[in-house]
This record gives sequence, structure tokens and C-alpha cells, in this order.
Amino acid sequence: MKELAHKHRRFGLPRVHYFLHREGLVKNLKRSRRIYRSLGLQLNRRKRRTKSAAIVRVPRPKAESINEVWSFDFVMDRTEGGRRLKCLTVVDDFSKRSPGILVDYTITSNDLIQYFDSLETLPRGLRCDNGPEMSSKEFLDWAYRRGIEVEYIEPGKPIQNAYVESFNSRFREECLNEHVFMDLDEARKRVDSWRKYYNEERPHTAIEFMTPMEFEEQFKKPI
Repeated sequence: MKELAHKHRRFGLPRVHYFLHREGLVKNLKRSRRIYRSLGLQLNRRKRRTKSAAIVRVPRPKAESINEVWSFDFVMDRTEGGRRLKCLTVVDDFSKRSPGILVDYTITSNDLIQYFDSLETLPRGLRCDNGPEMSSKEFLDWAYRRGIEVEYIEPGKPIQNAYVESFNSRFREECLNEHVFMDLDEARKRVDSWRKYYNEERPHTAIEFMTPMEFEEQFKKPI
């Protein structure tokens, strides 16, 4: 329980109990509550505009293979008619390839799950922030069933998700800021076209000016 509370700093008793119950370690919420209180793990209500002290995190080793870790995040834009567009961006930390970008007016945790399930391949790990879509019980249960480890970055620390932050910067500068979207259908077409360009034509400095697809093909070749 202390390990879970340390890993998920803003998860209260219900979510901590959910993890323990899922692993078969506890059955009764009342027992979890007694242990939770005896360990002094109750959350302190934060005052508005204040932040908790930073904690030391163990840096995760860099990915060393394709589909080892994917980072994902949300980027917002709008149509010419003023409707908000929500874009789910996904990038492979190792190859820099984008497995997909989901564009819709709204994206719920169930939409997130359905989209990942629609992809040909899934990673061994996912890195994201603590948004409600990513920290929902539905998403956590899906990741558990798929055997995917979910790593959450600390609140207010986007640098811990640097790969997708870098991707989002290119995505906004080269795609979102360059086009006017009349409707959702046009936005989806232009975004998917840019993603293919990014994967197959755009050289990336971090992988010796190869495209992500070229880098993956070279990595797959037997030595």
C-alpha cells in the first residue's frame, strides 16, 4: 500500500484499494481503510495555487527497442466554426515514429481504450500525465489486462514526458498552425497526412537524420 501511494501520489483510498483488490491482496474496503489510516496515507487537501514539494524520482532508462515505451498526450485546436478539436498524439520513444493520432471533438477514457485497441501493435509500456482519461479505472484495468505498464509523470512536470512534448511542438508548428480546418473530417485527413509525412519523409535529428520508418527498418535488419 505504501508503494502504491508513493507511485501514485494523488490517488486516494478508493483507487489504492482497487489496485490491491485486483491483485487479490485484500477483499474488504474497511480493512483497507484501517491500514490506510494507520500508515498515515490520507491525502491532504491542497490549497488553491499551491504545489506540493518535489520528490526524487528514479529516472526510467531510455527505451532500447521499438514498441518498448510509447508516450502520449493531448493537443487542443479548433475548427473554423469554433468547435474545439482534441488530438491524442502518440510517439514511440525509441524510433520517434507516431503510431497514430486520434482527432475528435471529445475523447473519453473509453475512446482512448478503443483507439489503442484499433492499432496493429501495442507497446510494453505507456508514459502519460495524470489526466482523468489516463487515470480512470477503465483505462487502468484495460492496461492491466493487456499487460501494459503505465508510467505517470509528476503533475506540472511535462519535461518528464519530453518525447511527446517534442513531437507535439512539431505537430502544432508544422500541421495545426499551417491549416484551417473547416470541420472534423478535414482535420482528420490533414492530420493523418502530416503523420505519414512525419513517419516516412521528415528526417529526425535524434536518429541521425533518418526518418522514423527508415530507422525502424535499419534496426530490424540482422547484424
